[in-house]
Amino acid sequence: MGAAASLVMGATLALTGTGSANAAATAGTAYVALGDSYSSGVGSGSYDSASGDCKRSSKAYPVLWANSHAPSSFSFTACSGAVTGDVINKQLAPLNSSTTLVSISIGGNDAGFADVMTTCILSSDSGCIDRVNQARSYVSSTLPGRLDAAYNAIRAKAPNARVVVLGYPRFYKIGGSCIVGISDTKRSAINNASDLLNSVISQRVAAHSGFTFANVASRFSGHEICSGDAWLHSVNWLNIGESYHPTASGQSGGYLPALNAVS
Repeated sequence: MGAAASLVMGATLALTGTGSANAAATAGTAYVALGDSYSSGVGSGSYDSASGDCKRSSKAYPVLWANSHAPSSFSFTACSGAVTGDVINKQLAPLNSSTTLVSISIGGNDAGFADVMTTCILSSDSGCIDRVNQARSYVSSTLPGRLDAAYNAIRAKAPNARVVVLGYPRFYKIGGSCIVGISDTKRSAINNASDLLNSVISQRVAAHSGFTFANVASRFSGHEICSGDAWLHSVNWLNIGESYHPTASGQSGGYLPALNAVS
């Protein structure tokens, strides 16, 4: 975050009083942010060039949380494209027995999110539904074990941390304002798959002591694609990697309040 932005943030927090209150409450917090592109901030812009292809953004919810709460330490290792194995093998270095808060979003890439969306954009309704059903089968049968492995690895390295696992938004408002794009049949299938993904993640989180699931779907309600006030990018042909990711407003209005509510 640049000096000017830091000054603006500081002035805003001073005026509202929320910054000092939050900082006082979390001054001893050692915070580590893990996960995939929904945590690194893909889609919100302002990427840290040093993060390379991980595309960590100064507008991502972990940075926004750290700016407003002033934890004693903050490490940000979330990375675009990450799967559960990447979390285990590449992101856990900052964790230790002193870590008190961990946030993570993970599982969408394991389930083949990008390929599902590409297939649904380019194929027929039946082709989309077939690919969605493949993803649903994976989410139900294979993903639970992979989530458990990631959660166990986090707990082993950070035995004293509270771990907040954030879910994923529903993508579409059915019967909304979109006059072009994929059919509502496809949109419904994608939304239902997202619901299943969140359900499975929530179930696995509940099986791990000290882990909390933060539901973001309800916070994105009214801000889906085709809502007229979307906090998610639709297909972005100029920057395809940002497609179906939260905008800066989605990070600040959807993900950040979800983390605030349980941290």
